[in-house]
Amino acid sequence: MNITIDMIKQLREATAAGMGACKEALKATDGNMDEAVKYLREKGLAVAAKRVDKESKQGIVALATSADKKAMALAEVNCETDFVAKTEAFVKFVDEAAQVALAGKDIEATLSDDYKMLLTKTGENVKIRRSERFELTGAGCVSGYIHMGGKIGVLVELGCDKPGEKLDEAAHMVCLHIAANAPKYLKPEDVPQAEIDAELEIKLNALKEQKGKLPPEQALVGIKKGMAAKFCSQICLLKQDYVADGEITVEKYLDNVAKEIGAPVTVKRFCRMQLGA
Repeated sequence: MNITIDMIKQLREATAAGMGACKEALKATDGNMDEAVKYLREKGLAVAAKRVDKESKQGIVALATSADKKAMALAEVNCETDFVAKTEAFVKFVDEAAQVALAGKDIEATLSDDYKMLLTKTGENVKIRRSERFELTGAGCVSGYIHMGGKIGVLVELGCDKPGEKLDEAAHMVCLHIAANAPKYLKPEDVPQAEIDAELEIKLNALKEQKGKLPPEQALVGIKKGMAAKFCSQICLLKQDYVADGEITVEKYLDNVAKEIGAPVTVKRFCRMQLGA
């Protein structure tokens, strides 16, 4: 069958695949448009399979928000190069992935056809890496933030019986802090003892190397306690120095907000996604 330029353009408009790929697909399917689309999708999967050993460290973290702002979701999709991450097709797909996550659906299953076409368009090893969805539970608010053009995404839920603009602002500021300071846990009680012990072992070995020997056991008890507290203050959100005011902790900042609002403010949960991390 004679493959015309109009047929190639039609297939390109339907799939956004390259002109050469469209011509190849039409030739392989004797000009059958539906079969050509299927051919391109299958080719995309084949390309991805061949490139499975290629590292996918670039990409985007996208945020989706419900109309009532009571639910938000993050989705991370990875690719091999920053060039592909900036293409219209890739950006659109990641935005759609975040919307699917917001709806509480499985991204890979829901966007199966779109994913296959994206593989064809990019020719790269594209991975739908992860997603997270927060929906408000009880009184309070949820907030989301995207940093560095999609390199970092944050979600946080604050609980408060008097929601409003002040609480929304506080939630946004906490998001900014999380993006900048990368806390791993909410409070010291959440840190696994094994992680604390591992850190203490490193610190004590360094102290022994510096001093030649460790202090007496009686003094060591207080030293360990201080080391553990400092370690937790570095990785626990509430104990970290607040990024907008290094004189207070995040916990103190929220206490101040609570006084302004006239009701306690609590951090119920948070999520931080860093591209490739």
